[in-house]
Amino acid sequence: MKMSIKLLSLFILFIILLGIGIGCGPYSFSGSTIPAHIKTVSIPLFEDKTAEFGVDQKITDAITQVLEQDNTLKVADVRQSDSMIKGTILRVEDQAGQYDRQETVSDYKIKITVKVAFEDIKNQKVLWEETLTQEGTYNETDTDRDAGIDEAIEKLKTDIFNRTVSGW
Repeated sequence: MKMSIKLLSLFILFIILLGIGIGCGPYSFSGSTIPAHIKTVSIPLFEDKTAEFGVDQKITDAITQVLEQDNTLKVADVRQSDSMIKGTILRVEDQAGQYDRQETVSDYKIKITVKVAFEDIKNQKVLWEETLTQEGTYNETDTDRDAGIDEAIEKLKTDIFNRTVSGW
């Protein structure tokens, strides 16, 4: 009797361990979805379809800087690149953000919308393409508006970087 209880216990333990092993089967968490042959990326100046001066250069510079710091992909000239991040600034919009008790605007939102694509140049394939919108906030002065633009660009840079390097 004791022997059959031990065998039954071992059998149940075996089934549990087998279930855990199957449920936790092979899983890779490399953190990157970039194809193995892609080592370099070019980032041409974003096309600007708005009247907002300088935002195209700021976005392009921000994406270039984050990729250079990360070093997953080496930033290179388009003639020597395996891939490319291309973008178009579609809209830059100011909107009322919050109102005070007198129902006057106390701060504003600036929204920047871009269409971005990450292309595999060697295989002539778009790896991902997306329209992204991010916002920053500012008060009434021009310097505050620039800070709102910079905040929105910082968020866009992070979105584009994460989408490119980790595919999240």
